[in-house]
Amino acid sequence: MKSGPDISMVAALVGDPARSNMLQALMTGRALTASELAQEAGITPQTASSHLSKLEAGGLIEPEKQGRHRYYRLTGPDVASVLEGLAGLAARAGHMRVRTGPKEPALRRARICYDHLAGDLGVQMLDSMRRQKLVRQTKQTIELTGDGRRFMAEALQIDANALAHPRRPVCKACLDWSERRHHLAGTLGAAVMTRFAELKWAMRDPTPGSRVVNFSRNGEKRFAALFGPGE
Repeated sequence: MKSGPDISMVAALVGDPARSNMLQALMTGRALTASELAQEAGITPQTASSHLSKLEAGGLIEPEKQGRHRYYRLTGPDVASVLEGLAGLAARAGHMRVRTGPKEPALRRARICYDHLAGDLGVQMLDSMRRQKLVRQTKQTIELTGDGRRFMAEALQIDANALAHPRRPVCKACLDWSERRHHLAGTLGAAVMTRFAELKWAMRDPTPGSRVVNFSRNGEKRFAALFGPGE
């Protein structure tokens, strides 16, 4: 018998269509109720309860009780990263959903990936940061430069020294499923997205399960000024 991590257990949990839909709904980073997740998966509440129990036992989601309600969220950004990577693989292999909803272009342009910006604008931001030498990237390893620390402090009032986390890197490359290139994850990616919301440059779509991020007119101008595409 081989030793080491058993990826087949995780693959089996993610591989079920209903559970996959539930997990993708939780990619918003928000906690959702069992009823909301059942609706996202297109199944009955009773069936959803069974699936949620399996996902919880498998360590992919965790419950949070608030009053009479029980909410579920992903156990961490590493789960979101795996799901985004699988979505990219599915897209590359041609395994796409037959129906594309009216929000599909918006989803590809800008969306939340657990707690950081993804989509075309997320990739554009990381491209710009590399071009401006705010970060150094070698494959999936990204490091914030001295110029990058100053830029974050001056342009977005983000203190990079306060972003250290024992279980999460400051910068991480996350493979974007629609662009099939990297966007910025890690505690810095999360801090930047939080700052965009605080400045009212961008807002998440409030619809449960939606990952769309909408930029205001001012937000688009300010984003372009900081992270505009190169020539």
